[in-house]
Amino acid sequence: MLLVLVGLPGSGKTTVGRQLARRLHLPFVDSDHAIEHRLGCSIREYFEREGEDRFRDLESEVIADLCQHHEGVLSSGGGSVLRPINREHLRARGQVFYLRSSPEEVFRRLRHDQNRPLLQVADPMTRLRDLFDQRDPLYRETAHYVIETGRPNVAGLVNMIVSQLELAGHIAPSPAPSTTDRPRVSPPHRA
Repeated sequence: MLLVLVGLPGSGKTTVGRQLARRLHLPFVDSDHAIEHRLGCSIREYFEREGEDRFRDLESEVIADLCQHHEGVLSSGGGSVLRPINREHLRARGQVFYLRSSPEEVFRRLRHDQNRPLLQVADPMTRLRDLFDQRDPLYRETAHYVIETGRPNVAGLVNMIVSQLELAGHIAPSPAPSTTDRPRVSPPHRA
């Protein structure tokens, strides 16, 4: 089983993905980390040196490889949906969850992050709005499920994903806690 998380940079794909993998006892991989491992340098360095087109070529190779060989949870790069072939691979091979975050939410999370090449611009908020407008339809096209990231914490988002997987029959429902599993409360001690 391959579970894929897509969404804007900073939407929580890696953090949620790690927790989801832990909860389901599955391996986790982040496509950006897999790319950096293959490159031997940061995406930012490669992006600056080679440009976005060369980066997207490499990203497509890594996405195709991960979709073919990885079982578990995959956090994809924010721009991985830009190429139709990536959208096809992700949707055909895995169950895709779009962690949908507003540009304002992402800006609050990333405003001090210097490692996001697409946000190293004079007006990152405008850039995030443009990215959202461009990519939201592509994330929706790729996804089987849309999870709004607005208020829930990481555990809440993981619970939402697990619930969707259970409802769709992709995983067995978690057993309800039995009365013997509940902590016992002792009556207060009286002197």
